[in-house]
Parts: sequence; C-alpha cells; structure tokens
Amino acid sequence: MAEQIPQYEETPRVELTPAAADLVRHLRATHGPLMFHQSGGCCDGSAPMCYPEGEFRTGNSDVLLAELQVEGVAEPVTFWMSRSQYEVWSHTRLIVDVMAGRGSGFSLEAPEGVRFLTRSRVVDA
Repeated sequence: MAEQIPQYEETPRVELTPAAADLVRHLRATHGPLMFHQSGGCCDGSAPMCYPEGEFRTGNSDVLLAELQVEGVAEPVTFWMSRSQYEVWSHTRLIVDVMAGRGSGFSLEAPEGVRFLTRSRVVDA
C-alpha cells in the first residue's frame, strides 16, 4: 500500500497557484474527481500529471504528499509522487502552476493548450 506523508506540518508540502486552481476546477467539471502524480521520469514524466482519480495506479513505489482542498471542488485532489523522487525532494515545498504550451498527451490539461509545471522552494529546516 502507498505511504502517506504526515499532514501535521505547518508549511504545506504541495500548493496550487490561483491559475492552477482555476484549471483544476475546469478539469474537474469536465472529467470528474482528479488526482496528480509527480514522477521522477524523463521528459514530461518530470511534470505533474493530472488524471481522473484512480486512473493512475499508485502502489508501494509512491507516496501521497497531499490531499489538496480546492475551492469549488467537492472532494480533495490527491497529489502523489514516486518514492524515489520524494527522497530527492523531501526538503521542498511544491508549487503547482500553469503555463502556456503543450505538455504530455497523457495529462488532462494537454488539449487546453497549457501544462502544469512544478516549482519548488526549500522548506526551512
């Protein structure tokens, strides 16, 4: 079973910019409940991928970083990361943003002409 990172931290592990939250609301209205997966893969695999909830299978090689509460979305949007990537990024806060341009054909926002992008900030020690 996939591991969940404790949610007691003061600084959230993952947050959405207002533009990303707007896109999540749009995608939720079109596709139903959503999830993100951030892998450590090459190319588009290093971008956060948005899927219908449950479409991307998670397992022991993944950790649940956050259950994002997005205003206007009834259920939390889960944010998963590969365990190996988390080991590298465990000291960071991830900020999911949106930019113009086509990302992966597998992520739900691809037909919208935009793509999700992860920015990171080091979390204070």
